[in-house]
This record gives sequence, structure tokens and C-alpha cells, in this order.
Amino acid sequence: MSAAKILVVDDTPSNVKLLADVLGAKGYAVVTAASGPDALEVVERERPDLVLLDVMMPGMSGYDVCRKLRANPATTMLPVVMITALDPGQERVKGIEAGADDFLTKPIHQPEILARVRSLLRIKSLYDELTELNRTLEQRVSEQVTQLERLSRLKRFFSPALAEAIVHGGADDPLKSHRREIVVVFLDLRGFTAFAETSEPEEVMGVLREYHAAMGEIILAHEGTLERFTGDGMMVFFNDPVPVPDPQARALRMALAMRAGVEALTGRWRKLGFDLHLGMGVAQGYATLGAIGFEGRWDYGAIGTVTNLAARLCGEAHGGQILVSRRLYTAVEDLVEAEPLGELTLRGFARPVTAFNVLRARATG
Repeated sequence: MSAAKILVVDDTPSNVKLLADVLGAKGYAVVTAASGPDALEVVERERPDLVLLDVMMPGMSGYDVCRKLRANPATTMLPVVMITALDPGQERVKGIEAGADDFLTKPIHQPEILARVRSLLRIKSLYDELTELNRTLEQRVSEQVTQLERLSRLKRFFSPALAEAIVHGGADDPLKSHRREIVVVFLDLRGFTAFAETSEPEEVMGVLREYHAAMGEIILAHEGTLERFTGDGMMVFFNDPVPVPDPQARALRMALAMRAGVEALTGRWRKLGFDLHLGMGVAQGYATLGAIGFEGRWDYGAIGTVTNLAARLCGEAHGGQILVSRRLYTAVEDLVEAEPLGELTLRGFARPVTAFNVLRARATG
């Protein structure tokens, strides 16, 4: 640790030499100034840890120098000891009013000045430590605020656990464009258009709130990524932004849970005269993923044939059906029972697509 630096300010060379010798003998680094203006320049240049300041100097008194130091935010806490040969009673009051930390009278008593210097340097050291702690605390708070803002933004797209992992470095930046194999789930309500056209807006919003709440809870429980929802339609995918084990199984378990969740709601809806049922489509394939939008409004999107396939299968599904592609069914046929639907002609696909309707989960045991 470097020695504390002390500035001695006095227009009398013999006084300066005496103080420099006394302090230097105790291991302190000493810098000097012969006038008030010189003292302010040395403080700016050398950044001393303490100032021993003579009161009576031509041009600018020690009191004036002390007031200047206290007015500067960079030196407002710099320890200052005033030294005078004048009446100590009157000068002490002036020194305190000018902002001095301590006061000594001439002739200098060496043990006393060394004791005062040690005491003030100890206080300054504690103050410097506190200042550094505050600075690092402010930095940590700023970093945490930034993380919270990013976490809030990411939670719009991902499960809370996944968003936490992304923020704390457990996942790559998901907003950067990348290509990955994913499992896509599309769902919407059969009969919703007719329901919305013939019902009051409050009734429509009430149904959507119940539906979104139930589906959202299931999506979070299965750690799916909600890409979008538009009215009654939703798109969820798995294996991005962080790869997960068995994304096909996760997607099918979520789809079955969603169907059961909507079936629980339809009983109440039916009593109100609302004929609504859930249709779903699930497909597996490669997509390009990342941020889509413009400054001030970004969404997280997946683009590729797999999203179109899941959407078209969803469009073909009747109420209560979960239609899956052949590739996906091959990956999960040990987990679910399904019936083949043969080849479907889907809009946007040049060839017919083989599809299966998932009936139920296979019994385990």
C-alpha cells in the first residue's frame, strides 16, 4: 500500500522544511506549496490525502484556500488542518467556519501534529472505503436494474425459469437470428368467429381471459415458448431458445393438457350458450428464429415450413382433435395413441401430408 500523501502549505520555507522533515521521517509522502493559488494547483495535480494549511499567507489566506477546497465536490471531504501563530481561540472559530477539520498552533508540537495527522488519515481511509462501497453498490444496482428490464422483456416470450437463465448467462442471446429444429404447436377455438359475431364484447373478452389464463398456465408449466397469440389463436414451440430434452414429448404432453383444460371450460361455456372447442396442430422441423420488428417494438418469431405445417394441421383439426405430422408421430408413438388420417391436402404444400389424430396418452406401468 502506498504511503499517504500530505500537502504542506506555508509561505515560510523554514516552516515547510520542518513539517516535511517530521512527516517524511514517519514515512509520509510530502508535497509543498508556498501560496494559496499554488496549493490549489497542487491539490488538483497531486491529489493529496491531507492538507496542512498555514492561515496567514499573502494574497490568499488559508481560510480562503479552505473555502475553495470545500466548494469543490472533488475535495469537499479532503482533510484540512489549519496552522496559525495567532490567537488560537479566535482563529479556531474562523477555521471551523471555513470548513477546517482540525486546528494547530505554532510552534508545532511534533507528537501532537503526528497524532492529528494519523487520526484524520484514518477517518479519510474509512470515508474512501465507504465511497468505494457506495460506488460499487450503485454499479451493482444499475446492473440489476438492467437485468430486470431485460428479464421483463424476455418474460414476454419465455418461461420465467428460461428468462432467468438467459439473463444470467445460462443461454445464448435468443434475439440473434439462428436456425434450429423445433416442435411447433398451433391451437385455436372452433366456433370462435361465430361466437364473437353474435355475442357481446364483454362476453367475448370474458371467454378469452379464461382461455388465455388456462393455456398460459399450461405453457409455463411445460416450459414452452409462446411465439404469439391473436385472439383465440396461439403458437407455442419447444427446443428454442435453449435446447431441451424430448421436445416432441413435451409438446404432446402440453397439447393433451391444453385439450383437457379447454374441455373443463367448455362445460361452463355450454351453459352460457357458447359452443366452443379446441383444435390443434403439431409439427416438427427446422426454422429460423430471432427478433422480428423495429426499434421500439420487437417480437420473437420463428419462420419456416414447420410453422406453416403446424398452422395448416390446426386448421384441419375438428374440435377436440390434435393433428400431428408423420415425422412427429414417429418420435412419440410410444407415448400416445393416435389414429391415422391418411394424406391431407394442405394449402401451401405441393404434396399431400400424412397426418395422425392423437387420441390419448398411452398407459404407463
